[in-house]
Amino acid sequence: MTDRRRTAPHRRSRTRRITPRAHWLLLCVLVVTLSAALLLQGYTHHMFGITSDDVTGPRGRAEAVPGRVTHGGPVIADAAGAPHTARPKAGTIALTFDDGPDPVWTPRILDVLRRNHVQATFFVVGTEVVDHPELVRRIVADGHEIGIHTFTHPDLSRLAPWQRSLELRETQLAVAGAAGVTTALLRPPYSSENDALNDADWSVLKQAGAAGYVTVLSTQDAEDWQRPGTDRIVANATPHGRAGQILLMHDGGGDRSQTVAALNTLIPRLKARGFRFATVGAAVGMAGPVQRAGLGDHLQGMALIGLLRGGDWVVRLLGVLMFAAGAVSVLRAAVVLFAARRHRRLRKGHQARSWGPPVTEPVSVIVPAYNESAGIEAAVRSLVASDHPVEIIVVDDGSTDGTADLVESLRLPGVRVIRQENAGKPAALNTGLAAASCDLVVMVDGDTVFEPDTVRTIVQPFADPRVGAVSGNAKVVNRDGLLGRWQHIEYVVGFNLDRRLFDLAECMPTVPGAVGAFRRRALLALGGVSDVTLAEDTDLTMALCRAGWRVVYEEHAVAWTEAPASLNALWRQRYRWCYGTLQAMWKHRGALIRRGAAGKLGRRGLVYLLLFQVLLPLLAPVVDVFAVYGLVFLDPLRITALWLAFLLLQLGMGLYAFRLDGERPGPLWSLPLQQFVYRQLMYLVVIQSVFTAVSGSRLRWQRMERYGSLWAPAGAEPSGDNRTAAPEQSEPYEAAQQPQPYEAVTHSGPYAAVPGPGPYASQPDPELYPSHPAPWRHEAHPQPWPYVTPPRPAPHDTTHEY
Repeated sequence: MTDRRRTAPHRRSRTRRITPRAHWLLLCVLVVTLSAALLLQGYTHHMFGITSDDVTGPRGRAEAVPGRVTHGGPVIADAAGAPHTARPKAGTIALTFDDGPDPVWTPRILDVLRRNHVQATFFVVGTEVVDHPELVRRIVADGHEIGIHTFTHPDLSRLAPWQRSLELRETQLAVAGAAGVTTALLRPPYSSENDALNDADWSVLKQAGAAGYVTVLSTQDAEDWQRPGTDRIVANATPHGRAGQILLMHDGGGDRSQTVAALNTLIPRLKARGFRFATVGAAVGMAGPVQRAGLGDHLQGMALIGLLRGGDWVVRLLGVLMFAAGAVSVLRAAVVLFAARRHRRLRKGHQARSWGPPVTEPVSVIVPAYNESAGIEAAVRSLVASDHPVEIIVVDDGSTDGTADLVESLRLPGVRVIRQENAGKPAALNTGLAAASCDLVVMVDGDTVFEPDTVRTIVQPFADPRVGAVSGNAKVVNRDGLLGRWQHIEYVVGFNLDRRLFDLAECMPTVPGAVGAFRRRALLALGGVSDVTLAEDTDLTMALCRAGWRVVYEEHAVAWTEAPASLNALWRQRYRWCYGTLQAMWKHRGALIRRGAAGKLGRRGLVYLLLFQVLLPLLAPVVDVFAVYGLVFLDPLRITALWLAFLLLQLGMGLYAFRLDGERPGPLWSLPLQQFVYRQLMYLVVIQSVFTAVSGSRLRWQRMERYGSLWAPAGAEPSGDNRTAAPEQSEPYEAAQQPQPYEAVTHSGPYAAVPGPGPYASQPDPELYPSHPAPWRHEAHPQPWPYVTPPRPAPHDTTHEY
């Protein structure tokens, strides 16, 4: 039998609908900037580093090194043209210190030099200059000379020419930014005396000479890098004659306490022997190797220091966030698994420990349908085959594909079709709710198939008068492809494990639209199904919890639903889900400070959703970025081990969840692949939803693709109970006065003839649902952030999703 009713016309909203695009551009800019910062930070801190001076191995061939350089002085100029060398003056010692500045040892060495009125030359490493620019300024202020020792302390002979230029240029900029000076002095890392130069080293000196650098080698090595003891360092640093020396020592690269102690002995002793101390430039008579930096170099240097120090903070922050995300993930896994195990124990032997006396009263099944011709027949036939007495109300919401005609042509007993102009899913549900004759109502999507015992199973918890709604167990039917398998895993491992936790904590936030049961009087007390959010099922469930009703999960009430079969369709569905959930959370945020059942929803359910379904996905990109950073610049084995540990944790959760749901674990083989595509799509959905919510933009309902993959159960004909119940159920409709097709139906009040609500719901919460004039109009609802006015689809608007 068919009712043709016209709902009150919706007013077209004049609210601007904006599709946010700028945030994706902003996100791309942030990603590129972050990647560049991490790349620079990783290169400067992890590609090379300060190591002992003996790591380069045996000396190679030296055929290209000119003889006058091999046997000449340690200061080499014009290496790219006509090279010449210089030696320190007799009786002169040029103290040189490599690998600094170090925050511990450089100040102590400077103190020793100041007490002894000695100037020295410090060959600084660029990364250390960035970390401690104040020490470079002190070196210059104390009258010492600055030279560069590359940016990351690599063996320049092993680098490409462009890398050598980068090392020298970046170090020069760092010095200019830190102290406002530039220097012509260079000491290549791992260099020593002239006769140790080979052909590869000479190519470095030639390139440096072409860039205007003067290379400073050494004539005497204190070998303090070996930490042989203070006495040995003093012995190694003491000249055996009166010839001038360039003495190699270190103020960075490790513990230099022996160097500091040796200087306290060495300097007075050499002064007593008549030696004088000077910088390298003064020792060889070089005019002004250190000059004031130009404004451009100074500003670029300051920018470089700021960028690299900012990169350090970013890496630290990423590390903290990664560990936070890992800790939250482990915490969630532990909580969910504990709750699932406890829930299973409490429900074990459920048939023996029932909710109360068996619930046998008839049930109204409402099927909102908009262009569901691909699967509506299978859905309706599965409901007719239920082993529990049902009346089936299909509300056709202005379909254009013949959905209502198809259902009518089936001529199935107990099935009623109501046509209305296109007004949206909440309006269709409210139309069905107004037409229902039973106190227990099951709502099912038009793309969902029930098993024969689903209705009977899902209504049994209503034997407990405190229960106002029951969530069933939705399963993916089209799980053949990779995307279907991933969604199947998500439904079993994510949604169903969470529902067990919510059931145990009495804070169920969502009864899914695919399979949910409700007390009709509880819904009517709330004013019906609200249309002010895009997640009407979540909004409705939260309102029931706040009204004092208990919402439970019945895992044995199984329904099979179609999942999106393309990434585009999946994006649209999850975008609407996530955005609607954010709306519902904002709308019901007052539950955070309420007591009783509302407080449980707020402080348990909403906090859980915020932590694990909003913040954790927002941290997921951090984990991925840091994992890539770690694979390139840190320890790949350690990063891989951490990833495998995380994967094993998910696999363990998956195996347990599949066992609880009675599913074969075969699809879990695709779990590793899920981490590289599906997870990224889900956190991008969250990012998009948060941006949309913050910007206050409109998100429209979108049409869901149907694939016709549903099937009706074998023998989907009316059961014996239904054949008996059908005439009794049809009687009220036959006897009732039927309006003419699309005749306006008037109501004296919101469900005026409906009995009052049951326990825990004596009065609707005025904060949630104030005066509600009609079941298909929701103009008086409070508006959820960030909206001021809810969207109103025009008649025959085809943008609704079911």
